[in-house]
Amino acid sequence: MSSLPLPIAAFFAGLISFLSPCVLPLVPGYLSLISGAGLEELKAPQAHLMRRVMVNSVGFILGFSVVFIVLGAAATEVGQMLGMYKHTLARVAGVVIILFGLHLTGIFKIKALYTDARLHSVKGSSTPFGAFVIGFAFAFGWTPCLGPILTAILTIAGEQDTLVKGILLLAVYSLGLAVPFLLTSLLMERFLKFYSRFRSHMHALEVASGALLIALGILLVLGRFTLISNWLSFLNRFAL
Repeated sequence: MSSLPLPIAAFFAGLISFLSPCVLPLVPGYLSLISGAGLEELKAPQAHLMRRVMVNSVGFILGFSVVFIVLGAAATEVGQMLGMYKHTLARVAGVVIILFGLHLTGIFKIKALYTDARLHSVKGSSTPFGAFVIGFAFAFGWTPCLGPILTAILTIAGEQDTLVKGILLLAVYSLGLAVPFLLTSLLMERFLKFYSRFRSHMHALEVASGALLIALGILLVLGRFTLISNWLSFLNRFAL
């Protein structure tokens, strides 16, 4: 059971990333870009357009997933190579994560994380391969804005003892981004209504995410990161 908590945390990190200001407001634009259809068409799509949107959405998801999974594999590989410095690196990573958490809470801002690198010059494509390429390119554009949450997940990946575990962790993170994206593809009109209500709470979500990152960073600095797994494992046994 102790293997369950980290994938669950990675999945929720993906969900939070989807709700971030650099992803959520732009989802309709992404769907329009990969489908070649306008927003009004996406609100009430015909059957052939719906099939194209879904197939191309899968291509887009595979594109950004490849980038994040490769980053996870690299983080795990580096973590294993520097195993003798593991505790020192964990503390350094903890400090970085605390700084990112402070950024999200608004206590101070890291200007580099506002870099707009979403590759607006990328042209749309109505083919699955074109959508894959766009997803691949956009993942690099998201990385600065998703830095706080993505860094936390990559830090955890670097702590894993096998390459497969690190890859799976980032695959689950990508799944957390993918599920709401696919739901949006199916229910565009409902998504727009949801977004109009949710955007007033976006800052509160950022602050809450920042507080969680600060807590995670403190545990890493203190060398008590395993408390999270122990606590979640206890809750899982209690629920059973």
